[in-house]
Amino acid sequence: MGGMPPAEPASAAPFTPLDFQLVLLRRMADHNADLVEDARHALGASAALMREANRRWQAMRHAPRSRGAVARYRSILGEPESVTPRRIGDLSCEAHLWPVPLWPDLRFEVLVAPGGVAWNEWLVRAPGAPAPALRTPDDLTPWSCTVDEAARAFAPARPLEGSAPTRWGLAFTAPAGPDASDGVRRECVAEFTWGLLQRVTVRGPSW
Repeated sequence: MGGMPPAEPASAAPFTPLDFQLVLLRRMADHNADLVEDARHALGASAALMREANRRWQAMRHAPRSRGAVARYRSILGEPESVTPRRIGDLSCEAHLWPVPLWPDLRFEVLVAPGGVAWNEWLVRAPGAPAPALRTPDDLTPWSCTVDEAARAFAPARPLEGSAPTRWGLAFTAPAGPDASDGVRRECVAEFTWGLLQRVTVRGPSW
């Protein structure tokens, strides 16, 4: 019989930059459902499409013959915007950066160690983009900053193990208010998903 060919199954379709952005959002929905909903609408994607993108992402990552992280990101996002040598302590690596249309001032960074092993994958501020002013816990609003920006602003910050591979935490003290001269500081715990701030828990004062 003639007629139109059958539609390609969603699972067989190429995994696109849109799908990848939906994967980032899916992990953030646990903390900021309203922000994720607005972002999903801005991308023109349904909740079902976001769930399917996340399902396919997990299947790719755990496939028996899964390609390496860098090759996977290149196949989805194309060639990186930049590849820069980086030295972190005694480790020499390369920072691969890709633009993320949903957050124009951010880049998705993959740190690649010698041998091609990716040991960190998260969102960072784009080179040349202005960093947010972070002085008190009130400045730490959802999606306002990245892990490294919060760590620098409230040094010394102590890294905390996240509840999932894409989550990180920081513990630090911060001035209780804009007048830091009173010496009152509060203990804070900031939680990040894919390197982007999701929420902050502020505890009692620490003198």
